[in-house]
Amino acid sequence: MLKKLLRILFTLVGLLIGYLIGDILLRTEYVSSISYFKANGLLSILFLIFTSLIFGFILFLISPWINTFISRTMDYVEKSFQRVPGTEILFGTMGAIVALIISSLAVLPLNNFKVVGAIAAVIINVIMAALGVNIAIRKREDLINVFSNMKKSGGGKDKKGKGSYKGEPKVLDTSVIIDGRIFDICQTGFVEGTLIIPTFVLEELRHIADSSDGLKRNRGRRGLDVLNRIQKELNIEVKIYEKDFPDIAEVDSKLLKLAQVLNGKVITNDYNLNKVAEFQGVPVLNINELSNAVKPVVLPGEEMRIQIVKDGKESGQGVAYLDDGTMIVVEGGKKHIGETIDVTVTSVLQTAAGRMIFGKQKEESN
Repeated sequence: MLKKLLRILFTLVGLLIGYLIGDILLRTEYVSSISYFKANGLLSILFLIFTSLIFGFILFLISPWINTFISRTMDYVEKSFQRVPGTEILFGTMGAIVALIISSLAVLPLNNFKVVGAIAAVIINVIMAALGVNIAIRKREDLINVFSNMKKSGGGKDKKGKGSYKGEPKVLDTSVIIDGRIFDICQTGFVEGTLIIPTFVLEELRHIADSSDGLKRNRGRRGLDVLNRIQKELNIEVKIYEKDFPDIAEVDSKLLKLAQVLNGKVITNDYNLNKVAEFQGVPVLNINELSNAVKPVVLPGEEMRIQIVKDGKESGQGVAYLDDGTMIVVEGGKKHIGETIDVTVTSVLQTAAGRMIFGKQKEESN
């Protein structure tokens, strides 16, 4: 719709330019001396219509290229600003304004030199503005400290625990949304900063929720329900990031690019995405690593009471699970399937998939 409106606008501009050029041509000494234009006023009107249509048609034809140039320029400027922290933009703008005010006072004597003075004034203003931006960005930390000290001195006693730090933005990937544990983690207050939900992740969730596969469909709908619960029930800021990266095909690559643009972190439970992010230097919060880190520490020799639920891979082994999902492999436990027995821990194995505990029946370890 915007492209159509711009094309109409450029066509109207072309018609106006054609009319103005035709009017200027009619006023020239050469054209006005031609007897045909002197004797026939209708011919002059037709000439104006002709020049208007010619330039209107020309701009109508080249408007798609103009639209593409404008769109690419806007995307480039937007991407450039996204890479720059907000504090740099703010202080850079303030520095440029202050520098221009100072330079406008300094170039007042140049007004007496007319054209040369005007050119010199423009050059001085540009140099001063660039200098002001550079100084303000380099000294932004000092300026922030000055403003914060002024605020503290004017506001009396500083209240503890009322810091303004809001944390880095956290970009959620599809797997961690479907997993659902992110809701419980956010509910505890351990996650700081704004949760970023990219539109391409929402689109992927929608495709999963519309899948013909029943399992995938349920997973997708569960992810959408988790997002709705986070937005409605939790006291945490959630933002939908609408900007896409059309040059990047894979969703995981888009997530890492977005985290770099926002100077944030990716929250995931995808092992492969975790490794790629580490390689690219993107900070990652892995839900599975967090889950393993908060599991209770079990040492060899400790005793516990468990229920054997199934047989293990090796002959005679039985398998049980703790409340947090940790697998316990019991030697000789196959014959006790369905029973609750006391076991003694013999070893603990930490794997990429989680923690595994090995043990023997208590009586056998004595």
